[in-house]
Amino acid sequence: MLRFAGFEFDQQRAELRGPGGEIIRLRPKTYDLFRIFLDNPGRTLSKQELMEAVWPSVHVGEDSLFQCIKEIRAALGDEQRQMIRLVSGRGYLLDIQVEAAPTLDVAKEAAPVFAPGSGMTPPAADEAGLKRPWRRGRAALAAATAVGLAVAAGLALVVFQAERLPQVPTMNVMPVVAASQDTEATALAVAVTDRLVDGLARIDNIKLVTPDTRKPAVLPGQATPNPGNADYVIYTELSGDPASWTLRARMVKTSNGQVEPVPAVTIEKADLSPDLLRTRLAAGVGHQLAVRINTLIEADNQRADPASAARGAAAKAAINQATASIMQTSQERFRVAQTMLEKALQDDPDNVNLQMALAALQLRGVQMAWYDALGTATAEKNAQTMLQRAQRARPNSIAVLEAHCRFLNATNQFIESLVTCSRAMAFDPWDGMALYLIGVGQLQLGRFEDALATFKQADRFDTPRVSRWTWLLGVGWTYVMMQKYHEALPWLERSIAITPASGRPLMLLAAAYDGAGNSDKAKAALAKAMEIRPGSTATNIMLPSKNSSHAFLAAGLKIRDQLIALGLPNP
Repeated sequence: MLRFAGFEFDQQRAELRGPGGEIIRLRPKTYDLFRIFLDNPGRTLSKQELMEAVWPSVHVGEDSLFQCIKEIRAALGDEQRQMIRLVSGRGYLLDIQVEAAPTLDVAKEAAPVFAPGSGMTPPAADEAGLKRPWRRGRAALAAATAVGLAVAAGLALVVFQAERLPQVPTMNVMPVVAASQDTEATALAVAVTDRLVDGLARIDNIKLVTPDTRKPAVLPGQATPNPGNADYVIYTELSGDPASWTLRARMVKTSNGQVEPVPAVTIEKADLSPDLLRTRLAAGVGHQLAVRINTLIEADNQRADPASAARGAAAKAAINQATASIMQTSQERFRVAQTMLEKALQDDPDNVNLQMALAALQLRGVQMAWYDALGTATAEKNAQTMLQRAQRARPNSIAVLEAHCRFLNATNQFIESLVTCSRAMAFDPWDGMALYLIGVGQLQLGRFEDALATFKQADRFDTPRVSRWTWLLGVGWTYVMMQKYHEALPWLERSIAITPASGRPLMLLAAAYDGAGNSDKAKAALAKAMEIRPGSTATNIMLPSKNSSHAFLAAGLKIRDQLIALGLPNP
């Protein structure tokens, strides 16, 4: 037990507790980094030292380190950056007094910590003197856990399900194999490998192991797999034709050889720079892998409760029926779907999928104005409560985090949405929808340059492609807000070409044409928007102003005035 500044860091339970005894959650990598700081108080640690300790044998960018430090400061309330200080040109320093407090070590009681053959390794310092957290072998950790459980429960035998995934499964990413051995394909395979590994290394609930580079990269069936002591091996193959490149990936479970399918990704070569081509290939497969990995881990956790499977089947049926009922939008169908989901949730109150489905439905009802004022407030409160419960139950689920982020964004809780969306990206670094929602939050907080960069990053990844129109719209929207009308036009036109049946993008397009000096096209775009959204006026097109910045509101009023001049009714 370590104590500092009113906090406690329980190494045995892997918990950080605040001054009031509350548990403060940290992501695994953030926890590892904080432990290194606590092991080295008063010592300046270079960025390179910290990155090598937290991400051994894996190349990551400095932004991963910065994000972890930011989270530690937030957990400690260190807004003034006095506890973890940046030492210019040298690194970071934990500038607080850390005291060790006596605590009962169950593992020591169960077995000698450094017994020969135990698989345990003592704390060691590298050549620079940096203390690293203990690294226990999986067999030893399982044995120590079994002993502890047996003593606590008074049992003589503890049985584990051998096929369940570990809490943090290990992944061995084999180098991308080029189907053809020409220079272009080989160089592209190397570049995509680097970007894929870099992205996967950012995922919090997996661990990457270094492949054995002494053996050539092969695909399953071509040679004996090279798992590198991993739970899964990821194999990828790159093939091409004159018009496109295709990247195919497979995840092989080393315990039984089971292959987890991953959709192939094809990227057209036309008009893409080499850098963007590499990025989209890596992002396309990386996104699919991240989602599949997350699904496997979540499904494995749910299998721990046998009754959950039966309840889940009934819940899935209710969700499918409710979704089918709402496909043709009407207030009557909305009421039917809501009643159906509420009944299912009464029968299974802890079902996360039902909570998300009902919360999403209620949010849609709010946006469609199908509640009165009291009903709107109640629906928003109920939806937020359900999503908070869902996130507590499945804190690492991409689907849950995205749903919660979308709700927070739609209800103008922008700071909270930025935090939740960033959390989703900790499990899928290529999550374009999370990036889009982050960009919307930044935009409404008046951080236009940040929003523009975020939307463009989503466009670089282009995952999932079904959401492409959203970040294209985001870029165009931001440019209009910045009064850069010529830059906005191609982005808005591309977005509307994908999804034309929405009035707001056409209104933005009208403002962009107007600002660019083309009044005829501006009036035509507004007329089309009015066809799609009849009854639109200068009053009801404005977004809710709650928590929006002055800069965002002022830019929005500028767009409104442009549309009024073009003919938008102003009651």
